[in-house]
Amino acid sequence: MSKKAGIGIIGGSGLYHMAGFEAHEEIQLTTPFGDPSDAFIVGTLEGKDVAFLARHGRGHRISPSELNFRANIYGMKMLGVDRILSLSAVGSMKEEHKPLDFVIPDQFFDRTRGRVSTFFEGGIVAHISFADPICPELSALVHQASGKVGVNAKSGGTYLCMEGPAFSTRAESNIYRSWGMDVIGMTNLTEAKLAREAEICYVTIAMVTDYDCWHEEHDAVTVDQIIQTLTQNADNARKLVREVVREFPAGRSCRCGSALKHAIITDRKMISPEAKEKLGLLIGKYTGE
Repeated sequence: MSKKAGIGIIGGSGLYHMAGFEAHEEIQLTTPFGDPSDAFIVGTLEGKDVAFLARHGRGHRISPSELNFRANIYGMKMLGVDRILSLSAVGSMKEEHKPLDFVIPDQFFDRTRGRVSTFFEGGIVAHISFADPICPELSALVHQASGKVGVNAKSGGTYLCMEGPAFSTRAESNIYRSWGMDVIGMTNLTEAKLAREAEICYVTIAMVTDYDCWHEEHDAVTVDQIIQTLTQNADNARKLVREVVREFPAGRSCRCGSALKHAIITDRKMISPEAKEKLGLLIGKYTGE
């Protein structure tokens, strides 16, 4: 497939409808890892080629534990994406992160169970460096853009990724707070790992909807208040994404694009033709294929 987009955006389907998104088309992909959550919506925004994907499918049909994360990220790679903005709703684990705030975490903590979070299996092993899971260039760009559009975004912090789909118990929530977690969600860690393996820059934009159940006012929050927060967060997300895309530099100078350079441990002569074909998009430049 010829390159369709350089910038990938993962979030809710409402992002498709932002002002200035033009010439869009739907592209349905099948990857070696199955089908992504939905068709990719590809077009131009601020003169840049972008690809949108509804993480949970249009109409929010797919549970966090059912997401085909590998197909979603591999599909982005198939389209030529080398930078991903990932937006997701989160709960706040600290009083300082208020509803309507955005947090740009630089760390993750894994509390998921049984998710497949690597492309490397079936006779090929790779160990990526994941000490710093977020692209620092993308993170800085998002933080700078948030100030320009009047969104209160905080740089840094830890995103605890839980399994779901049920929310935390109060005991769990209080333990996570004692560990120093900043926000809690159900999706972004797995995306970040796979994006790193795919040598795609990745940043999470965590949109605070409410305080987690640790907060004494948690049970007093009404459905109307939650809907109002979600609506305002969506509006702010569209403003922020448009500004970030406008400011995207032409090239990359980070190390995300060479994450596999020293990560593939398997002897090249021992990698099967099937594995080379399946992962050719990711490893071809290192195996000479």
